[in-house]
Amino acid sequence: MSDGRNVSYEATENPARRPGTTRGEADAAVPAEAATAVSTAWRTRLLMAAVVLAALNLRPAVTSLGALLEEVREGFGMSGSVAGLLTSVPSLCFAAFGVAAPRLARRFGAPAVVCAGMAAIAVGLLVRPWTGSTAGLLAATALALMGIAVGNILMPVIVKERFPDRVGPMTGLYSMALALGTSTAAALTVPLTGALGGNWRLGLAAWSLLAVAAGLAWLPLVRDRGARRNRVPGPRRGAAERSAPVKAPTRSITRSRTAWALAVFFGLQGTCAYVTMGWLAQIFRDAGVSAGTAGVLLAVTMVMGVPLSFVIPRLAARLPHQGPMVIALGVSGLAGYAGLILAPAAGAWLWAVLLGIANCAFPLALTMVGMRARTGEGVGRLSAFAQSTGYLISIPGPVLVGVLYQHSGGWGLPLTLMAGLMIPQMIFGVLAGKNRTVEDELVPREEPDAQAAAARR
Repeated sequence: MSDGRNVSYEATENPARRPGTTRGEADAAVPAEAATAVSTAWRTRLLMAAVVLAALNLRPAVTSLGALLEEVREGFGMSGSVAGLLTSVPSLCFAAFGVAAPRLARRFGAPAVVCAGMAAIAVGLLVRPWTGSTAGLLAATALALMGIAVGNILMPVIVKERFPDRVGPMTGLYSMALALGTSTAAALTVPLTGALGGNWRLGLAAWSLLAVAAGLAWLPLVRDRGARRNRVPGPRRGAAERSAPVKAPTRSITRSRTAWALAVFFGLQGTCAYVTMGWLAQIFRDAGVSAGTAGVLLAVTMVMGVPLSFVIPRLAARLPHQGPMVIALGVSGLAGYAGLILAPAAGAWLWAVLLGIANCAFPLALTMVGMRARTGEGVGRLSAFAQSTGYLISIPGPVLVGVLYQHSGGWGLPLTLMAGLMIPQMIFGVLAGKNRTVEDELVPREEPDAQAAAARR
């Protein structure tokens, strides 16, 4: 029996020493295995680079347009209301197009869908400044946002499938890249336009080159649809964990309390982020801060997300319950909004930093998407539902803040509303951060009689 087990082990784990293998064949097997290991390591590095490049492209289409919105309005002859519609298009497109991402990934493979998404971003960004009409501008922007939407949904899926033992670090890496792309496009679009002779069309179209680079990085990965072949090696799991199958959910994701809690948390943090990006500079200017300083304060708020987006997911992945982190970020937001109400100019730098910390609820939400499901398919369903529903929830926020500001004549009422929204954000974030998975909630429990019968068998 001992010899039989030894032969089986040698035949499966050490092919170079199988019975009947010649010495020459054994020697040839060693470099072949080494070549396979090198190929796997190379593909892992390529995948990491591709993820970073894709994340860099998930916001420049939005923030570059915001930086030149006045020039775009004049160039296309848009009214203020149409320009307002243009700023609300991203959330609507993210919600509408993101729903289809999991189905497309199951049919064509996640790398192929992400690669196609990068192509859509490149084409949309390249074409939209030259369309010549407002309708064409909206259509080209929607095309770019379609590519961004599938990237939003599939990044957590790819991280879960390809890096199952490094969900926190990889989520931190692409969250940091996303924040870097957001702030870089906002800061450099105007100087880039100046360097290109003041042509705002070229300044907008230039960001398509970044999407082209990302698409080229994903091309070698398109044919690889087997997630398990490229997983990064991690700690060996116990025998019980390896042998316990994960039952496929048979009910709609809408039946999961965790999915709804995560969706509401995602939507509320998105509301705060969009209000900050859209109105914070104006809040400071109305408080007597110069326009230049107000712009720098907004940049400080946005740049805070670059380092914290890398650190927060790593910390969150080590905790069984992310509730304490949710509360810490929420309290930071409460303090920031309270400061803007009481002393907006005197403590401007502190409020900018606190709101920048609060906005890092976004990478925390992405991390929880990867942790609240045990399978790649489960992460895909959860990501599509939580993000699409969350973006829908976030749409009215910036508009409502503008309406309250216009009718009240000041920022006291809008900022009180934003401070109040931090309370439900913390409540739903704590619920979403509980140590459970959607698979546990969506697989119907067996009836007691059926369980007893299974035990007797």
